[in-house]
Amino acid sequence: MDKQSGYTWKLGMFVTIGLLLFILAVYFIGKQKNLFGSTFRITSSFKTVSGLEIGNNVRFSGINIGTIDEIQLVNDSTVVVGMVIKDDVREFIKTDAKASIGSDGLMGDKVLTITPGAKSQKAVENNAQIASLSGIEMNDIMKTVKKSMDNVSVISEELAIFSHSMNNGNGALAKLMRDPGMANTMDKTLSNLEKGTKGFSENMEAAKSNFLLRGYFKKKEKEKEEKIEEAKEKKEEQQEKAKKEKEEKLKEEKKKAEEEAKKAEETKKDKK
Repeated sequence: MDKQSGYTWKLGMFVTIGLLLFILAVYFIGKQKNLFGSTFRITSSFKTVSGLEIGNNVRFSGINIGTIDEIQLVNDSTVVVGMVIKDDVREFIKTDAKASIGSDGLMGDKVLTITPGAKSQKAVENNAQIASLSGIEMNDIMKTVKKSMDNVSVISEELAIFSHSMNNGNGALAKLMRDPGMANTMDKTLSNLEKGTKGFSENMEAAKSNFLLRGYFKKKEKEKEEKIEEAKEKKEEQQEKAKKEKEEKLKEEKKKAEEEAKKAEETKKDKK
């Protein structure tokens, strides 16, 4: 008899624990799928849902606010997606909000994201329809990556051809790179250019010493000195003006402080 009652007690505990776990599972799943609490429903139309399924999350500003409860094919170019959303976020979803389909991470589940509008101040009503945006598909990303890789391949081939032509070609640039005589000619040209520049400087100095042009250059130098002197005087005037303004400001502050001290002293005497 004691043995049978022990088995009955264990069975009762097992059933009770299982029932509690079942209730907890139903509660958490229902909470995530918005089976409990006040909700409202909106829809949006897409050309393609890109693998979106019933039960996937609906997000607003990165927060899960609801789930997908219906995906209906209307015609060959329109799919209507129904969303069940928590009622306490309705005030943030305006009539000009837009829905888009994305991924939870690079290879994660599809999610529907609601982007807030910019102009409307009116919240959406129950069973309202909001506009949609076409999201970036993984196929589009892969096409872009493939195009970039093709461009890199073409550039690499062109660089290889250019390098080969530089080493083995007969063009002017290739000859210049390989021909010592051409290199010497370039060195001489640069040397002559340097000498010509030096000669030009010497000629300018000689022109300054020439009695016919001496007056012209002296006039230019005098004008330059006058401009420097004028700028110097202007700077000194500005500094002097700033100094006077600073002194006047200090005097005013000192006078104000003395008046306040005198006023405080008089107030103190009156209180006595």
